[in-house]
Amino acid sequence: MPNRLAYEASPYLLQHANNPVDWYPWGEEAFEKARAEDKPIFLSIGYSTCHWCHVMEHESFENDTIAGLLNEHFVPVKVDREERPDVDRIYMMFLQATTGSGGWPMSIFLTPELKPFFGGTYYAPESRPGRPGFGLMLQKLAEAWAGDRAHILDSGEAVLAELRKYSVVRGDGSALDQAALSAKLGEQLSGIFDSKLGGFGAQPKFPRPVIYNFLLRHHHLTGNDEALEMVTKTLDEMARGGIHDQLGGGFHRYSVDAQWFVPHFEKMLYDQAQLAVSYLEAYQITRETRYANVARGILDYVLREMTSPEGGFYSAEDADSEDPAKPGQQREGAFFVWTYDEIANVIGERAMTWFAYRYGCVPNGNVHHDPQQEFARQNILYESRTVQETAQRFGLPVSEMNAALEEAKVKLMASRGARTRPGLDDKVLTSWNGMMISAFAKGAMVLDEARYLTAAQRGIAFLRQHLITHDGVLLRRFRQGEAAIPGFLDDYVFFAQALLDVHQADFDPRHLALARTLVEDFVDLFDDEFHGGFYTTTGADPDLILRVKDDYDASEPSGNSAAAGVLVQMHAITGEAPYLATAERLFGAFAPRLTEAPHTLPQMMVALLAARTPHRQVVFAGPYDAELVRLARRDFAPFQTVLRAEWTQVAMPPLDGKPTAYVCQNFACQLPVTDAEGLATQLQAGFKAS
Repeated sequence: MPNRLAYEASPYLLQHANNPVDWYPWGEEAFEKARAEDKPIFLSIGYSTCHWCHVMEHESFENDTIAGLLNEHFVPVKVDREERPDVDRIYMMFLQATTGSGGWPMSIFLTPELKPFFGGTYYAPESRPGRPGFGLMLQKLAEAWAGDRAHILDSGEAVLAELRKYSVVRGDGSALDQAALSAKLGEQLSGIFDSKLGGFGAQPKFPRPVIYNFLLRHHHLTGNDEALEMVTKTLDEMARGGIHDQLGGGFHRYSVDAQWFVPHFEKMLYDQAQLAVSYLEAYQITRETRYANVARGILDYVLREMTSPEGGFYSAEDADSEDPAKPGQQREGAFFVWTYDEIANVIGERAMTWFAYRYGCVPNGNVHHDPQQEFARQNILYESRTVQETAQRFGLPVSEMNAALEEAKVKLMASRGARTRPGLDDKVLTSWNGMMISAFAKGAMVLDEARYLTAAQRGIAFLRQHLITHDGVLLRRFRQGEAAIPGFLDDYVFFAQALLDVHQADFDPRHLALARTLVEDFVDLFDDEFHGGFYTTTGADPDLILRVKDDYDASEPSGNSAAAGVLVQMHAITGEAPYLATAERLFGAFAPRLTEAPHTLPQMMVALLAARTPHRQVVFAGPYDAELVRLARRDFAPFQTVLRAEWTQVAMPPLDGKPTAYVCQNFACQLPVTDAEGLATQLQAGFKAS
């Protein structure tokens, strides 16, 4: 019989609806049961595309004996971390504070008052050397709850007190020297940069676009070539590796090795959004078409596989899928990997010779370090050689070789399409959709692609229609006709940023008006008026034992870093001082953390640089001229906004009824120009940062 999760909308919770575990969703029914029966809560947090979440489900949550222990001694509660990042963040803080690490699935034990007292991540069902099995651990914790309750409660109180101290973010009155901090952060990143293989730190390697965002702006302001090289080297190595879907476009979550070769195969929307922007900005700076091509591949993948018929963007694709050789069995990466013979049968022996040379395929498989034996005789496609090297090796013109390889890829895509696709998490999250909309807006402007602008506009229309209530409340999640969960800080902030980005792409004043409303709302709902900065939640939920401020830019920018960027940009567009004043209060709150560890907040450094750098406005008046607008958007100009004169507070009339451009710095404008040559001259003159 299904458990209570069968009535939930989350794909992750629904995956567990037929477990023998008597799961409850997070909520008062579960908490009341724990209090009434005097039982601890077992809180399991994960997400639908999490490989080790699947493993723990199959090993433990589908195990009748372990389910019996959970049902008898605990109240089991499931949480989708993507729906409820507020719950996830609190208990991840506990896990990291007590164990020094974190991850998913997260397994936390709580008192009936929701105070954590023990936790970990994945547990195998049986004991292994140095690590108890999940079944044994449940027995020991049940015995401790029955026989040593006072110690557990005292421990929970002590840990919670420490978490309260840790969660306080407030300034110390110190000033921020953005130039010195920028140099310090650049040096920190240089110290952990892998100059041979790209990326920062050792394996496993995760894309972290917030770092690229900072380094490109640091290069722009200072001319520091190393900053640019760290980004381009990383983007190049990622694009060549198995982490990049060489056939279908888009990027997998991370690589388990240092070479970006063997990926964890899930695909997350937030990765696609941020990496598309990184490749687009690299293209703007270098004019190297390979970066534009990778960006197109990402955006086209999202349009093809992760866009709903109504225009919203889905959350993720799973790492696991059905093994073509073993119907009914799931295997990580099964959809994406190939035996040598499978490829040859699709594209033919002659093309196989070229394709194998280009993409590193060998008869016995190219995954040499495979401790779990998941990829025996399989090939992960990666760019082993360039098209030019392949053409030279086989004595063909580059154009002919490129056409042949592209034809082979088309055939393989068609063949792959006949396989069972990975599971799709089809919930639409406001924050992640905001990021994706921004990426499509950027793609439309940089690549001059109308279909990307259409995708961005449809995304905004979807959020407006489905995720804003009639009384103006922004919601977080939509799935199968149902919108739910009041929005968190990141939902407001990333949607506001998307509106500002699309406003610059299509000049629709409705986007700016709604962005203004969302900014006013998130300041009202989340602002710490005493110490500056923003809480992630409103404080209205009594079931959250902490109210925290997100202070780390990880795989996604923190809500505070993104909020700072939105506030600074609103000031740059409108000239209204309160936006900048609120941003400066935020910087003040995070000044100690920025000073001590700027590497934890590279996206906040981006916002700080934007706040302290003279901002350029390019304002167009009169008839629309596509060539002039295209020229203003061509180059990397992170401290620039492109506007229409109708929406500025200063009168900027067209000259003689012609399309006219005004290039301004902090709203002090040069003489208007009506031709591309004149505009290019003013844009190339740039500005000097104070």
